[in-house]
Amino acid sequence: MQYWLMKSEPDVFSFEDLKQRPGQREPWDGVRNYQARNFMRDAMKPGDRVLFYHSNTKPPGVAGIAEIASEPYPDPTAFDPSSKYHDPKSDPEKPRWILVDVKFSADVARLVSLDEMKAMPELAEMRVLQRGNRLSITPVTESEFQAIAKAAGATL
Repeated sequence: MQYWLMKSEPDVFSFEDLKQRPGQREPWDGVRNYQARNFMRDAMKPGDRVLFYHSNTKPPGVAGIAEIASEPYPDPTAFDPSSKYHDPKSDPEKPRWILVDVKFSADVARLVSLDEMKAMPELAEMRVLQRGNRLSITPVTESEFQAIAKAAGATL
């Protein structure tokens, strides 16, 4: 099993939105960064655990626990001319952009803010906390995942 941090702006798609979806499951579409895409395509597997992170909000931080719920598959928004994520160069026969489904796993008692994460010594090497890291999807270690889940009061 692997562990991930996946960022979403809560005014676009929040952890609460995920919980309200049918089956508490949603495709993680619209990723248009090659490195983040490669994580989904090459490394994510069903059952992997996810720290669901709210970005571009005050305060940003981990708002819940999710899990990867599917194998990777082509992102249909890339082929939809009416989608803001449309990519006319993406070929359905050889798709450029893929996604995975994410599903609700556990609530947290409280949000663990970015500032709090930066102050936790056990997260000193966490990729998302490194200067200049703006990826929407990053791997985390099991110990980083557990430290944040514990600080959040998640029941796993």
